[in-house]
Amino acid sequence: MAQTEHDSGQQAAGSKGGLAHWNGRQWCLLGALGCALLLGVAFVLQFAFGMAPCSLCIFQRVAVAVAGAFFLLGALHGPGRIGTRIYALGALAGTIGAIVLAGRHVWLQSLPPDQVPSCGPGLNYMLEVLPVWDVITQVLNASGECAQISGQLLGLSIPEWSLMGFCGLALVPLAMLWSSFRR
Repeated sequence: MAQTEHDSGQQAAGSKGGLAHWNGRQWCLLGALGCALLLGVAFVLQFAFGMAPCSLCIFQRVAVAVAGAFFLLGALHGPGRIGTRIYALGALAGTIGAIVLAGRHVWLQSLPPDQVPSCGPGLNYMLEVLPVWDVITQVLNASGECAQISGQLLGLSIPEWSLMGFCGLALVPLAMLWSSFRR
């Protein structure tokens, strides 16, 4: 009889589960897996399918890696309420950066050919001769090579898929914040 009460207690506690009751570590693990998936797809496209990334693609990878670093640190740390908020805000900043960059990429691809900014020098060359801030400014202002659509899946370009993935990823830190305020 004591065993039955114990089992029903576990079931009652388990029925209270769900995403609303996840702790910071669980959310961070989900976010880290999402970042790993997005970066994994990018590397498969690059190395298995030969799709060389443009400058904006590389910056998007960096933004996802920043979000991934916050998620991974949070997963290893197992934060409380305040720590969950800090990791969520850091991951959200990286994710928003990726969304902005992907949005710019989609916008560049939607421009008529005569309105596409001229291509600048390659990213490697710019990193060798310019300060980092100038490289960032150059890439964001004149990225004509990023306007080329090099591949589509189901009628959407890679930057459009990336934008959707980044928006989906942004739900994780938002959910982390929401759940940390509900506790």
